[in-house]
Amino acid sequence: MRRITTFAAGLLVGLAAAVTAIAADKVVGSAAPDCALTALNEGPAYDLRQFRGKVLYVDFWASWCTTCIVSFPFLNTLQHEYGDRGLAILGINVDQKPQDALKFLGRTPAHFMIAADHGGTCPRSFDVQAMPSSYLVDRQGVVRYRHLGFRSGQADEIRTQIAALLAEPERGQ
Repeated sequence: MRRITTFAAGLLVGLAAAVTAIAADKVVGSAAPDCALTALNEGPAYDLRQFRGKVLYVDFWASWCTTCIVSFPFLNTLQHEYGDRGLAILGINVDQKPQDALKFLGRTPAHFMIAADHGGTCPRSFDVQAMPSSYLVDRQGVVRYRHLGFRSGQADEIRTQIAALLAEPERGQ
């Protein structure tokens, strides 16, 4: 009986991983969802369509996300390194209460664009499954890479992906 239970548990874990991989396949390789986002504390509102022609790093985050505290300095560095080469970074906050996000930003400043989606429409469209979740979108608006969570060991991989997308010519050139 114990072997059957262990086998069944392993099967369920494998099934969950397969479902996650299938969900990723629905996002990666598809057009980025057209999300209209609200401003966070008197900032500008954003629509993802406005970033066509740029490489876009979309980062979903929340004030309660401890890993986001580590990812924000990395995103600030990416903005500094690649911003003038065509990279736009947009952090999308998903907190229910804007004041929670603002408190987080007071402790962990962002040197990139910040927007909010308190209703959760955009995260559902991107099939966000972890905090933070990030998506690299090419100049034509196609999601090319997805990263669930953040580990500093991924920094070189992310930089390589960004550099490759920035090196791709725009269509029509």
